[in-house]
Amino acid sequence: MSNAVRRKGGDEVEVFLGIGSNLQQPQQQVKRAFSALQALPDSRAARCSPLYLSPPMGPKEQPDYVNAVVRLVTRLAPHRLLQQMQAIERGQGRTREVRWGPRTLDLDLLLYGDLVLDSPELQLPHPGIAQRAFVLYPLHDIAPDLTIPGLGTVAELITQVAAGDLVQIRQNA
Repeated sequence: MSNAVRRKGGDEVEVFLGIGSNLQQPQQQVKRAFSALQALPDSRAARCSPLYLSPPMGPKEQPDYVNAVVRLVTRLAPHRLLQQMQAIERGQGRTREVRWGPRTLDLDLLLYGDLVLDSPELQLPHPGIAQRAFVLYPLHDIAPDLTIPGLGTVAELITQVAAGDLVQIRQNA
């Protein structure tokens, strides 16, 4: 575990990121974020899930969210990747005012290979991954057999979380 955190570069690691937006054309915000992730140094965005529409998790007096999950292959260390993700958020107008409040962009590092990490800045796997339909359903679309350390496979976890009001957004071809 500590080698993965300290390394400056090395083996590629498969990571999964959650993307969410509910302000300023959310579908476009998600697509722009995917493009920005594809441009990260020492990384390549391999796949993006379909987009989903979900009700807000926090205060209900805000628009629904557009969510997706991205599979990324990277050589960036976890904390460096997190810094790059936060720079993308800021570049797309993200401000941090209200917890779970509306936002132009929210990027979450869900999984970094099989790394289990608990630091003040970063917890892996993401602590809410097993309870959030807006994470599990798009993750299932691109990696159903993926094992989440300490929790099980995505296919197993999705059977325990109802889709609720989660709706897949149909894209025009």
